Amino acid sequence: MCFRSTLSTTALALALALAMPLSIAKAHDEAKYPNWKGQWRVILTPGLEGQRVKFDPTKPWGKGQGAPLTPEYQKVHEDSMEDQKNGGLGNYPSATCHPGGMPRMMSTGEYEYVVSSDTTYILIGGEDHYRRIFTDGRPWPERIDPTYAGYSIGRWIDEDGDGKYDVLEVETRGPFKGPRAYDGTGLPLHSDNMSVFKERFYLDKTDPNVLHNMITVIDHALTRPWTVDKTYRRNTNARPAWREFYCVEGNVNLVIGKENYFMSADGLLMPTRKEQAPPDLRYFPWVKK
Repeated sequence: MCFRSTLSTTALALALALAMPLSIAKAHDEAKYPNWKGQWRVILTPGLEGQRVKFDPTKPWGKGQGAPLTPEYQKVHEDSMEDQKNGGLGNYPSATCHPGGMPRMMSTGEYEYVVSSDTTYILIGGEDHYRRIFTDGRPWPERIDPTYAGYSIGRWIDEDGDGKYDVLEVETRGPFKGPRAYDGTGLPLHSDNMSVFKERFYLDKTDPNVLHNMITVIDHALTRPWTVDKTYRRNTNARPAWREFYCVEGNVNLVIGKENYFMSADGLLMPTRKEQAPPDLRYFPWVKK
């Protein structure tokens, strides 16, 4: 009798253990959340000047963005563009494969959203990898380790009361790793790396294949908060092609000290500006000067 009782207890414990992952998986009610599945790409207004990496995709890049910069950071931007005219990199760290971080990471690449009840993941690729948005009701931590993506806490909202979430509100705080820039002209964020970003993600009311990210930047380089409606279009192909992209492959910029040089196709170091001095060769005493 004792032997049978032990077997029954063991079988019950095993059944409960096997059922536990299933019950946890059922805790996420997918029907309550919007359908953000698939591949998403930034929608750009055609015919505007500049590359596709822009904070406001409806305006030209650089000065055309109309960023409300303080006079100090207007000069940082002007100096960056002047340096680029002369062959330098300016205030654009991503040119050397540094992560763009927030908010640039929401302006480039192909996006995929993975939604669970306690965390939403935004998969990106390239020099920026992913964002993790916590929606489990946690408080802000007392200490946040610096990262390029920042620390994000969000909450789901059912705005129309139909029992299904419509909007994901997110706040992202630093300290961030830096330096960071909005775009390739070196449009700057403040060097204190203490930006705050507030976002509202929601599907377009008339087109479910368009996703809005109403993002507001609060940064000490700005005279006021800067709000932009970034939009993304879903690829309707059920099996979209996902590019494999590594910034370090094929990057011909080589920074030595504070100078940017160019690596030619035959593997030789070239200057990027007129009469640019070569790098310091003090550790190569056998090289004739």
